[in-house]
Amino acid sequence: MANRFLARVAATLLAFLPATGAAFAQDGAIDSVSVRFAVLGDAEPKPCALFPGVEAAVRDVNALAETGQIDFVLGVGDLAHKGTEIQYENVTPALQSLTRPFYPIMGNEEHGDTVERYLEFAGQWNPDVTEVSYTLEAGPLTLVMASPDFSRQFNDESIDWILEQVRGAAPRPVFLVVHAAQMGVYPDSPDKGVENPRFLEIVAEPNLAAVISGDLHMDMDRVVHSRQIEHVHYLHIPGLERTKVPDETSHTPMFRVFTVFDSGEVQVDTFETGNPESLARHEYRFSLLQ
Repeated sequence: MANRFLARVAATLLAFLPATGAAFAQDGAIDSVSVRFAVLGDAEPKPCALFPGVEAAVRDVNALAETGQIDFVLGVGDLAHKGTEIQYENVTPALQSLTRPFYPIMGNEEHGDTVERYLEFAGQWNPDVTEVSYTLEAGPLTLVMASPDFSRQFNDESIDWILEQVRGAAPRPVFLVVHAAQMGVYPDSPDKGVENPRFLEIVAEPNLAAVISGDLHMDMDRVVHSRQIEHVHYLHIPGLERTKVPDETSHTPMFRVFTVFDSGEVQVDTFETGNPESLARHEYRFSLLQ
């Protein structure tokens, strides 16, 4: 299957685990951080290939990393509008300035040009990224990084590949990182998402804990951005350069940070660029043990 081979990156991530970071569990015991990572959302600015939101988010992530709070950074696709070379070139300096490893996937915008062009630039952001879809082992988690085959869609072969990774990771919990979740997940944009009905086979797997996605460019203050459907938690990553849902009247660049504790508790924090404190109104918590 072209550009759909397993690329497993494990040992290198362990070197970036923080030496500090803890919270108090409900019984009063210290609950140490197992792994913490940031996730950057869509960019694809237009009409000009300028990336102030991405640049600001990178500065903030690097500042968090200086305190030992970030192990690596994920990207959910749609960095380069229509996959044009000028967009790739202009976003690259910011992504290369990240002080923690950056692991991206493709979005529908990257499919505006070739997979080869995407991989050329992804290799400049992180030489370890040599395939469009791959898995990462991070603390207690397996992260399945799944790029779409076209637009935001998956064909059956890719559904089979994702299922193989999720089932092969069991009993480890899996976070699936995709550009778009299945249609209907987010009530503010229910008609946009993965259309292949077999995606439901993936979310039915008992060890799939979360689906992390972007694509919709939702305004975190005016939409449902984090929710649980059956046993799976769906977390939206907002766009850094443009907001589309529910409309384009207001845009605030934000990114999210996932903290997994030794107890299995997961905390998802949202940061507005330029603000070192997370936004309490957007905090979301769940347990890997449920």
